[in-house]
Amino acid sequence: MTLTAATGRTQVLGAGLAALGMAVTVGTALGFQHIGGYIPCKLCLEQRLPYYIGIPVAVLALAAAAFKLPPLVVRGLLLVVALLMTWSIWLGVFHSGVEWGFWPGPADCGAVLAPPAGGGNLLDQLDAFVPPSCDQAAGRFLGLSFAGWNVAASLVLAAVAWVAALRRS
Repeated sequence: MTLTAATGRTQVLGAGLAALGMAVTVGTALGFQHIGGYIPCKLCLEQRLPYYIGIPVAVLALAAAAFKLPPLVVRGLLLVVALLMTWSIWLGVFHSGVEWGFWPGPADCGAVLAPPAGGGNLLDQLDAFVPPSCDQAAGRFLGLSFAGWNVAASLVLAAVAWVAALRRS
């Protein structure tokens, strides 16, 4: 019995594509941050959580298929990935709505406490750093902000994971 016969070609392909797609997406975000100099806001960082959780889960689904665990295990792990990417869609839509002014963002996004009076040391200077505000898009590419592109990527990844989790072989 081959790997694909035990779990289904859709599940193996879905787990591999989900893991690779999530790694590329979060890798791109980290590249824009560390190479491009785009500093993420609080909501940007929250949008990475489903990826940080989902990549290992997708790799576990692929490993479960490789070790010929019951298809229910592989499908269950893929279902977790699908739910995580659905959560990522919601986070991206929320952040995009904040950027377009459709609804308010979190009160603490971009807010900084004033440094203590009379201080002048390094910690006070660090406290004075103002992170980017959640309601200002760092940039728009083809009309979409980073949050909007996250929605697009999450839609594709969620569709792949939902199909792989629910499709019968």
